[in-house]
Amino acid sequence: MSLTRRQATTAALAAVPLAVAATGPASAAPRTRPRRRTLYIAGDSTAARKYADAAPETGWGTALPFFVHERLDVVNHAVNGRSSKSFVDEGRLDAILAVIRPGDLLLVQFGHNDSKSADPTRHTEPWTTYQDHLRQYVDGARGHGARPVLATPVERRRFDADGVAVATHGEYPAAMRALAAEEGVALLDVQALSIALWQRLGAEETKKYFNWTPAEQDNTHFNPPGAVAVARLVARESRRRRVLAPRDVRRLDDPVPESWITWPPA
Repeated sequence: MSLTRRQATTAALAAVPLAVAATGPASAAPRTRPRRRTLYIAGDSTAARKYADAAPETGWGTALPFFVHERLDVVNHAVNGRSSKSFVDEGRLDAILAVIRPGDLLLVQFGHNDSKSADPTRHTEPWTTYQDHLRQYVDGARGHGARPVLATPVERRRFDADGVAVATHGEYPAAMRALAAEEGVALLDVQALSIALWQRLGAEETKKYFNWTPAEQDNTHFNPPGAVAVARLVARESRRRRVLAPRDVRRLDDPVPESWITWPPA
């Protein structure tokens, strides 16, 4: 049956509000700001937040926010003494995966404690269990729509008799590099960058970057200048490798005062 002119007109008018609803300003959805992204750090004592009883020891993760724009939150889950294995076994990776969201970043640095063969709770083998555990971080981040980033372990302060900076992490950095290539994961080669920096500074000057105090000569952990220097390396390499966009980083060539580093009460 054909429609009368009145019926056709009524049908046409009834359709008009739908078109207006889709395009008209009165009913447009309110604009919302993009949510803030978060960069999570999973790592060991070289990156971890320190407290007043440990001062002046400082992890590079404490200094990283000075080089990252405020639109990107940095949440540091690194803890003293952890390896890629013990961090997982203690549920610390699960704690990150419980809150990580699409678009976030998971920056993973382990290796210092994985080599401690006398401790089965932490020890991993570079080409087998170390890589197996690192895959859990990679797969976990990707499973939540986040981006995993692997960082080779920052180098310790060690020089030979000729003043040449010596690598101390054995096969662990190479194993991480290989895994990153195999899995298509962004790699920050902090081990290579840091040992090159220590070599440029030399054996004596590098003492100013590590936790050398009257009570302790620590060639693994950093003081504020060392933490700032390593965090600067991480931020620069993150931009170079396009982990972070140029708009996400700041102060890459600017001085950062030691006074910016603080240690909360234990």
